[in-house]
Order: sequence, then structure tokens, then C-alpha cells
Amino acid sequence: MAALSYIFMKQRTILREVSISGKSLHTGEEVHLTLKPAPENHGIVFQRLDLFGKPELKPLVDFVTDLVRSTTIADGHAKVNTVEHVLSALSGCGVDNVLVEMDASEPPILDGSAKHFVNLIQQAEPVEQDAEREYFVLDEPISVTRGASSIIALPHDGFRITCTSTDDRGIHTQHLSLDIDPESYVAQVAPARTFTIYEDIEELLKLGKIKGGSLDSAIVIKGDKILSKEPLRFKEEFVRHKILDIVGDIVLVGMPIKAHFIAVRPGHALNAELSKVLRAKMLEKIKGAKKAPAKKAAIQEAPEKVMDIRRVMDLLPHRYPFVMIDRVTDVPNDDELVALKNVTINEPYFQGHYPGRPVMPGVLQIEAMAQAAGLLLLRRLPVEENKIAFFMSVDKVKFRQAVEPGDSVEIRVKIIKVRGNKIATATGVCSVGGKTVSSAELMFMLADASE
Repeated sequence: MAALSYIFMKQRTILREVSISGKSLHTGEEVHLTLKPAPENHGIVFQRLDLFGKPELKPLVDFVTDLVRSTTIADGHAKVNTVEHVLSALSGCGVDNVLVEMDASEPPILDGSAKHFVNLIQQAEPVEQDAEREYFVLDEPISVTRGASSIIALPHDGFRITCTSTDDRGIHTQHLSLDIDPESYVAQVAPARTFTIYEDIEELLKLGKIKGGSLDSAIVIKGDKILSKEPLRFKEEFVRHKILDIVGDIVLVGMPIKAHFIAVRPGHALNAELSKVLRAKMLEKIKGAKKAPAKKAAIQEAPEKVMDIRRVMDLLPHRYPFVMIDRVTDVPNDDELVALKNVTINEPYFQGHYPGRPVMPGVLQIEAMAQAAGLLLLRRLPVEENKIAFFMSVDKVKFRQAVEPGDSVEIRVKIIKVRGNKIATATGVCSVGGKTVSSAELMFMLADASE
């Protein structure tokens, strides 16, 4: 009955702010991590306090960049390594909405389990919110396989994980099946520590990993011997940690799931591959459910004609110092867009680009045109498609007048050719005070942001 009560609960956050500090596993950095309450439908969001602009990152499989012995997400210049233990603890404790602040790129490894994060969450006191929790209910089997490793997700009215763990030599083979709810997770999953094979340590160090690793934060398997600062916490501690990782990596789908996961020799790469397939199925299902209402809205509501910098940065992947659009001032039609770039003496390129007579580089004017043209196509796509515009080529470039600090550059682009809604050719004109300062013909393409 515990699993069912977990499934039908409302969204939850935490009552109070809590913090913890320690050394990270792979980077070896000292990091301070804080969990903060968040409103309904906020989700779990990481924030890098140590980076310019304090960027936020959503843990989605679309943003996964590295899966070597951990799960790393990145968006623009911001990156968070080894997210799986924090995500596992939050998901296992049934917390939906929280802001995770960090002053470095990786959460602390602590003892290599999720136990300390669970203690932190319990200290923060999870509380119900008014909004109902939404689930992705799996209605068909889905499986992924890599060599001798596989995971299958089966329709199930709950959240259950069945896992078999073993190494290449068939030593320390373990099997366990659990219904995952806050009670079972805290007692049977969270305390299980990460582990590694002794022979793999040298290779991981060569890859720049485990700089902060020690027997305080991991179990080392050497042949049939177990090296650790304390005895095994469970007879099946290795498979329990594999289940812990699956709980964390499945969060990358973007919505709680009702399913039974059966895993054989899983790892982060396999978990992420399954999450990617599940997310695609989830978005397809959501899109299908909203298809009819969306058509009606398209008739009743005019497309956005103005975009502030927040909307611009929602669509473009560029971040400081490479954002060349401050505002979209008008979209006369589906093929034209007018944007604005305010040029100030604070632009970083003025330090080296003719310091005695600062001039905006022509290549950045072209980049501004390309970003405006990319915006023109991106604004017409659903957010869930998660596309990115790549600048491919430029032709017919002309520079007529210098752009200096204090100038407001109007960027006007027009799509003149589109191939399959993925590759487009556009004309671009930059002007200051009604006078053309540069112009070009550009080609760009739309691709999946995760590619």
C-alpha cells in the first residue's frame, strides 16, 4: 500500500532551505550545495552560483553530455557533473520541486551513496503542494540493449525496479527487485555506496575522473576482496547502488513514470539511452493529447511579435559574451523579423578591436544577422522539439559604415528559401539611424540540441 499512496500524492517541495558541503568525486573541488523550496510545476533545477549570470539547468536527457561513470548535463557554458545521486535522493523521497544551488560544477560525493542527501531532504521536511503530480504512464514495453547489458520498461501501476548486477568476470553477481517509494528508498536504496573495479582506477584517472575519490567515498573491488573503510552495508550493496543510479537517471525523462524497469548489468549510458526513448514517447503522447486544442489556439491567437531578452535566451543557446540580440521588436510576418542590438563600450571585444577607435567587428554583425534568422525559424517550432540553429555559410557580404559604442543596431532578416523546415537561406541587413551599415545572405540549419 505504501507504493500506491506514493503514486497518488500531490506535488511536493521542501519546507525550508538546507545546505551541505564536501569534495566532489570527479573534479575533486570543494563544493557547497543548497536545496531551496520551489513553487508548483517548477521541477528540479540546478543553479551554478559560481558562473556569470548564475545560469540554471534542468536535468533532462536532452542536455546529457558525458556518461563515463556518472551523468553530466550541460546547457550553454554551464555544466553540472554527477547529478544522479542528488536526483535519485529527491525522486526517491518524492520531491518534485526544488532549486539546487551549487558554487562548483559537481555535487559533493560524501560517502558515495545518497544517504546524506536523503538526510538533508528529511531535515528540510518535504511538504505537499496544491497541484496534482502528473505521471507518464507507460502503455507499451520499451527496451534498450548494449552488448550484454539491457533494460526493459514494462507497463505497471507503480514504480518498480528489478536489477541484476555483475562484472565482466561474473564475480559478485547480485539480484534484487524493489517497489520504489519513499519508505523503501530511504531504508533499502539510499545507503548503498558507489563502487569500482580496482583495475579500472588507472584508466579513470587518465580520463580526468575520480580526482576526489577515496575509500571514504567508494567501495573498491579487487578480485574477490572488498576494499572499503567500513563493512558492506548490505549483502547486495552493489545491485542496490545500481538501482539508486537508475532512480536518478530516470528523472532525466522530465516526468515521474509508472513502469516496471528490469535491468541487467545497467550503467549510466544505458540508463540515459532508455531515458531518451522514454522522453521521446512522453513528448509524442503529450503532443498528441494537445493537438486539437493547439490548432484552435493557433486560429485565435496571433504569433508573438515582440520578444524580450528572456524569450530570446529561451530560444537561442548563446550566452555571454556571444548574445548578439537584445530584443525582437517586430515580426511582420512568418518570413521577416526585426531585432535590436544596443552596442556599449562595455562590450568585451572593444578591449582589443581598435582600442583607440573602438569598432564593432564585422563578423559579429554577421553573427547578429544569423542569430536573428535562427530566431525566425525557432519561434515557429514547439518548445518540446528542442532545436538549435547552426550558422552554415555567408555570401554577398558588404560593410558600408562603422558601428561604434552608443549605436543601436537594427537587424532586419528575411527568409527567402526553406528546405524541409531545417535548412534556410535568409537576407540580413544591419542599420544604424536608418542607414545600412552591413548586409549579407546567410544559410543556417536547425538540428536537435542533443546531437
